[in-house]
Amino acid sequence: MADDAPDPRRSPTDAVRWVFRTDNEFVVFVREMVSSALTVLLVGMLLFGVSGLWPPLVAVESGSMQPHMQRGDLVFVTEEHRFAGDMGYADTGVITHEMAEDVDYQRFGGYGDVIVYQRDGSGDTTPIIHRARFWVADGENWYERANPAYVDGSSCAAISNCPAPHAGFVTKGDHNQYYDQVNGISSPVKPEWVQGRSQFRVPWLGYVRLVFSGEATVGEAVTELVS
Repeated sequence: MADDAPDPRRSPTDAVRWVFRTDNEFVVFVREMVSSALTVLLVGMLLFGVSGLWPPLVAVESGSMQPHMQRGDLVFVTEEHRFAGDMGYADTGVITHEMAEDVDYQRFGGYGDVIVYQRDGSGDTTPIIHRARFWVADGENWYERANPAYVDGSSCAAISNCPAPHAGFVTKGDHNQYYDQVNGISSPVKPEWVQGRSQFRVPWLGYVRLVFSGEATVGEAVTELVS
């Protein structure tokens, strides 16, 4: 044992002090492992406290949000009402591209919030991370509000989810050609399907998660960093 480590046999207090002060290789190894685990736990608790979500981090699996998000980026996501101010649509906390243009609100190189949502509300599918473009009402013919470049038909009747089968957000990956509601990714995104709003990204760090999940070569949208 180290010269300044007490004899652990003298008392329980000395045994505890010995654990923290000894240079015994095995004890040092265990001590460092426990210390690292506690550090990770504290960081996780801090991120959860700020985010309001668990897990608060997602790894981007595809290039659908290029150039503003890259495959392998790690994205910090918060509950949609946090830091939203009073600009969010109705009580959703989400600021759409359509709304953001009027107030010059930009996130990740474009107008409007980038949201994480479950496609068609299914918890069994990979979450999608795309930009909220505008809100549609139940039964709305939203063709005239759409950007003609992002639809693949010449009328409402010629595209999917028009009229809207229910109220929700029309969304789109910045790199994708069409709206998600046109190319079959999801029907209009209901507020309860929204998992959170993206706040910032750390380039490439998400590849660690993709490698361990076996998704480093394939994927569609985002994967949770912690499950």
